[in-house]
Amino acid sequence: MPQEDQPNPGVQLYNVLLILVDMMVFFAKATYNIVMSLVHLVAPPEAEDISQDVVLITGAGHGMGKCLALQYAAFGTTVVCVDINEKTNSETVTEIKQGGGKAFGYICDVTSRAQIVEMVQKVKQQVGVVTILVNNAGIMPTHPLLQQTEQEISKTFQINVMAHFWLIQTLLPDMIQKNRGHIVALSSVAGLVGFKNLVPYCGTKFAVRGIMEALAEEIRADPRKPNIKFTSIYPYMVDTGLCKRPHTRFPELMKMVKPEDAAAAIIDAQRRGLVEASIPKYLLYLNTFMRNFPLKNGQLLGDFLDTGVNSDL
Repeated sequence: MPQEDQPNPGVQLYNVLLILVDMMVFFAKATYNIVMSLVHLVAPPEAEDISQDVVLITGAGHGMGKCLALQYAAFGTTVVCVDINEKTNSETVTEIKQGGGKAFGYICDVTSRAQIVEMVQKVKQQVGVVTILVNNAGIMPTHPLLQQTEQEISKTFQINVMAHFWLIQTLLPDMIQKNRGHIVALSSVAGLVGFKNLVPYCGTKFAVRGIMEALAEEIRADPRKPNIKFTSIYPYMVDTGLCKRPHTRFPELMKMVKPEDAAAAIIDAQRRGLVEASIPKYLLYLNTFMRNFPLKNGQLLGDFLDTGVNSDL
């Protein structure tokens, strides 16, 4: 029987050295990233000028979407307001224009891919290429899963998840071609932790988190290295009427967030290029810390804080 070829000792040594070098580079870069993360806790990255950008905001006719539109306009950004409600959307556009801002309104059902494609084509022709997308529109039925109807569950996923796919697929190619773009997605603290009476909603917000993380990796692997940024936002309950029956054991510690404050925090996170941000800021760090312990410890903390939403039925 002929002997199998033995690996060349020189090749083996080269491979071992190559692995050692890669390990040294990995640890050096990892250490740098840790140090920079700590630095940014004290001194966040400088906020970008967005006065030359075009931002498209879904759900701009009311609540946090309207606050986002008004505050982006105050920075000189051209604002594209998108909502299914023509009356409230027009009111947002009018308010921005009366304040000297630049705004355009478009009526669109974001659950319809065809409507999104048509709307984006109009925006491109009439306004220009969208460079910032804020996926804000969402709904939140709040009752036990066994009492949620098929229509409620389906609509929650259509608005809270599928609309993200249709908008990103439609807007991202022009961002890549322009080599400038930023996608902001509204997840939720319910995208970090599960809550009773919010099973479908939590499912959609966990999905948004996964979509953004995976898409960022896909763009990072693109050989063209396009200058596209991604920011996922995890707000606590925002006082827009979406949370109909909130409760908490510590109302002073776990206050509902004002929509104006939430909008300001979202824009600040986007301008500074943060990958993730919670509102308030400490909730993201608290969740990361608690994930290092057994799940039951997280449940104990949840029981202690006793925060969430009661059924709206």
